[in-house]
Amino acid sequence: MTRSAHLRARSEAEAAALPPLMARAEHLAGTVLLGEHGRRRSGMGDDFWQYRPVMAGDALRDIDWRRSGKSDAQFVRQREWQIAQSVMIWADDAASMRFASNDDLPEKSDRARLLALAVAILLNRAGERVGLTGHTLPPRRGGAQIARLAEALTQDGDEEYGTPDLRGLLPHGRALFLSDFMGEIDGVSAALTKAADRGVQGVLLHILDPAEEAFPYRGRTIFESVGGTFSHETLKASDLRTRYLDRLAARKDELQTLCLATGWQYGLHHTSDSAQSALLWLYRAFDGGRA
Repeated sequence: MTRSAHLRARSEAEAAALPPLMARAEHLAGTVLLGEHGRRRSGMGDDFWQYRPVMAGDALRDIDWRRSGKSDAQFVRQREWQIAQSVMIWADDAASMRFASNDDLPEKSDRARLLALAVAILLNRAGERVGLTGHTLPPRRGGAQIARLAEALTQDGDEEYGTPDLRGLLPHGRALFLSDFMGEIDGVSAALTKAADRGVQGVLLHILDPAEEAFPYRGRTIFESVGGTFSHETLKASDLRTRYLDRLAARKDELQTLCLATGWQYGLHHTSDSAQSALLWLYRAFDGGRA
């Protein structure tokens, strides 16, 4: 196949995947029940939200004397938080993400893209700007932006393992990184440290296939990387199990330690688990957590 023919075939395959991805993400986002003000919180907006009792540290100017005059208590008038935030997403598109241990499971990249787009849909509905890192898609609002996100998320990268891309990450914004984080930890450490230095708070979702978690291999086994740069044959795969699990546990500890040090939140998701449970966790992490 010529290079142009290969490019055309790949482009057609990616275009064909776009409508199903959008439909699945819309359906998944719909499972998270959001009211008209699903992400309301107190702040500096103009719309009234609620009254609350005066607390230690409240200034006298914040007290609503008209409401307080109707009872023996004093109340503060809270307004709705209306400052639109920018959330930048990095969904690892490296070859390692295109792994699924059996046909009944989605590839890690498929789950990452689905969750990334579903999160973007929820954030967009809440009035927040969403984009992709890498200077390819700056944060914007609206249905057109969601369509652009869906198209961009169908692209596969050429690298064997991914490293978070910080290009386009806005200072004091928020971010979501989705990956198997199977590559060198130094790249992840540098990315989170730089993000924290810019005042960026975020969520890191560690996505693994259940076979990567359990290492169920026995006997003669040939291990090959998805990108084809690594191959290892062993006659006793079970002899590697303990060392592999120890390294995986160490990687999880490293990621959690990094998140703790930089003020990010760490989550672990297996592709055998429901996408809905992962989306709910992500939504709560952005809505009620530090992100």
